[in-house]
Amino acid sequence: MATILYAEDDDAMRKFFEKALEKAGHHVIACADGERALRALKFADGAFDMLLTDIMMPGMDGIELAKHAETLSPGIKIMFITGFAAVAMGDQDASSQTVLSKPVHLRQLVTEVDRLIAA
Repeated sequence: MATILYAEDDDAMRKFFEKALEKAGHHVIACADGERALRALKFADGAFDMLLTDIMMPGMDGIELAKHAETLSPGIKIMFITGFAAVAMGDQDASSQTVLSKPVHLRQLVTEVDRLIAA
């Protein structure tokens, strides 16, 4: 079981994926935006095993959130999930990041989360 911080601005998707990950045995803290997720990261003091984040969110986007996460919690695993992966990642070196493109089947999400946690 992993403790996952999940940032997603789409309420329905956030609730749907949160329930699926919890059903798979993970503890999930879900946030509606990057700013709330950053506050959770600061408060948790390294308690998260993984950051699962949408890339395109109002305010702080997922890429900026991931940069903060790597600083605040070295070694945290990061997975992006987005409908705009190719555009949003731009020139970023994504070789150390996992990116899932929406739409994502729940089985694929859980499989990829479990794979990344185990890596």
